[in-house]
Amino acid sequence: MKDQFSRLFGLTEPTDHEEIRQISVREIVPNPYQPRTVFNDDRIDELCETIKVHGVIQPIIVRERHGRFEIIAGERRWRAVTKLGMEKIPAIIKDFNNEQAASIALIENLQREGLTPVEEAIAYQKLIDIHGLTQESLATRLGKGQSTVANKLRLLHLPEPVQEALLSRTISERHARALLVIKEEKVQLQVLQEIIQRGWNVKQTEQRIKLLLEKDQDKQTPKRRSFSKDMRLAINTVRQSVDMVLQSGLNIQTEEEDYDDFYQFTIKIPKSKK
Repeated sequence: MKDQFSRLFGLTEPTDHEEIRQISVREIVPNPYQPRTVFNDDRIDELCETIKVHGVIQPIIVRERHGRFEIIAGERRWRAVTKLGMEKIPAIIKDFNNEQAASIALIENLQREGLTPVEEAIAYQKLIDIHGLTQESLATRLGKGQSTVANKLRLLHLPEPVQEALLSRTISERHARALLVIKEEKVQLQVLQEIIQRGWNVKQTEQRIKLLLEKDQDKQTPKRRSFSKDMRLAINTVRQSVDMVLQSGLNIQTEEEDYDDFYQFTIKIPKSKK
């Protein structure tokens, strides 16, 4: 953890000479404030190989809690050592309260790569709650733009299945942000399944959502001009055909224009699928 973040969040900075102790791996428990819920097995295996050769170079940080040692920072190292079957691990024991323990665990993970967007959003929200911050003040302390923090926090408004898809990296953050445009949860989940089943990229997803929103608007907005039964049938047939093509995975572009004497559809179909 960098000193500047310690100061900004009012945390105790480590001293230059702290005692490193060898503690039993079995007496260690994870941090309940750990924002990382998904640990990459391949990365853990790589860390295991490094530890085999060089040992645990950097001690983990723990605090004593209910007769055991609770991890503040270094859970990946602990998991690797556990996987290797080692009995001891070097550790620095700190006297942190719950607020400090939570803040350090959150900030330490935010400074590392590999968090999913949802894990990052959860960490932001916990820091806001712990320190009574606004989105703007949190962004300032973390050195990020306020819009970056706001966009991450918006992901927490998505239904649980969408957040789980983000956690498992089944969909990207841009997919999820596109789903935020949809107001009904049922429709969000419908599009989520289509993304997963059809392997849609972000542009295809946005095209599908645009079509759904236009259909919804057509249902709610009264028409200034009435169409004949045959005209309505023709328009709906074309729209349904476009929808079927989109569902097949082809990224077509459509535009509808209403003129005095006719109704025009413009459909652009790519010659090659990128």
